[in-house]
Amino acid sequence: MRKVSKNKYGRRNILAVGFASFFGGISQDMFIPILPLYLTQILGLDRTIVGVAEGLVSAASSGFKVVAGRLSDKYKQQKPIVIAGYALSMVGRGLLAFVGVPLAVFGLRFADGVGKGIKDPPKDVLVANAADKETRGRSFGIARMLDTFGSALGPLILSGLIILFTRHHVPTSHYYRWLLIFAAVVLLVTIGIVQFGIKETKQPTTDQFNVKAPLAKSFYLFTAIAGVFALANSSDAFLILRSQNLGLSIVAIPLAYALLNVVYGSLSLPAGIISDKVGRIPLITIGWAVYGLSYFGFAVAHSAWQVWPLFTLYGVYYAASEGVGRALIADVVGQEARGRAYGVYNMIIGFAALPAGLIAGLLWDRVSPRAPFYFSTVMSLIAVGLIIRFKKNLIPDVQID
Repeated sequence: MRKVSKNKYGRRNILAVGFASFFGGISQDMFIPILPLYLTQILGLDRTIVGVAEGLVSAASSGFKVVAGRLSDKYKQQKPIVIAGYALSMVGRGLLAFVGVPLAVFGLRFADGVGKGIKDPPKDVLVANAADKETRGRSFGIARMLDTFGSALGPLILSGLIILFTRHHVPTSHYYRWLLIFAAVVLLVTIGIVQFGIKETKQPTTDQFNVKAPLAKSFYLFTAIAGVFALANSSDAFLILRSQNLGLSIVAIPLAYALLNVVYGSLSLPAGIISDKVGRIPLITIGWAVYGLSYFGFAVAHSAWQVWPLFTLYGVYYAASEGVGRALIADVVGQEARGRAYGVYNMIIGFAALPAGLIAGLLWDRVSPRAPFYFSTVMSLIAVGLIIRFKKNLIPDVQID
């Protein structure tokens, strides 16, 4: 493997972040495929409440992304913040097995969202600071690849456990709750990897760094356009509900979600390497266009078998845009302000998730299951048009270390 780090702990930290995310992905993607089914079938909540709950997760956590980013820049310590985030998510997921009213669901989803908000910016900072500018896309690709392979394994474990519980005639409501608890407990492994696997070097404190330095205009422009795209990007819970609506079985849904993540994980590293050579904007543009195509496919689909190629296409979107977008931010923002930049970026994306989830839920309940996917298709194409229009303004004149 070529050199990917610029300090003695760089490669170790990139891999540690990746493997922590691997087990975090197992937890997340054991949890996500059954969550909307648990909320609608076991707790009896309607789709609008599901949409609001999932939008609230992202929106409510957004402010904490900014707080975590600023703390990361100020104190130059990412590990404690990441550990606190994973611990909150563990509590938020596990306790869902013991509640039954919407208010409690909202509270626990809020806790999970805050955990995600706290951990994401410092994780991105750890990777950005550990990587050389020449291989930044590759480094984010490695981290995303490991994260996503965990996300692919999670649904496979979930399907195996569902088959096991079904064969032993465990009531559905009981085994759903055991699955939620198991998904939460996996995060103990992630916390251990962060604690013992990541080595942070001593960095200058705030009297040597200007943490109030203005962020680049290109950063704000990209974040604004990404916010428009986020209005199209409602929770993946609606993909799961749509898959069930098309006739995919409870066992097959996690497998389809695993397929998405296999594609995502397999293509993340190649996408990062390509972005190092040809630039970030072409990859992001392709990714968003593929997103629109996949959502249009979900809108017009009429058979369960069509879910499989559509989830494959959706994995291409993730690979082409997720890690590459984070690498673009590191390209235009210096090390002294990256925590703040990732916090602001994630805040905007998170705030956009609340109206995105609400709109998707209302369109599903009041128009048809196809309607939210048509809406997302249109919004994603608008975002593609914007990023093409302002392409020159998004490319940094000088790539930052």
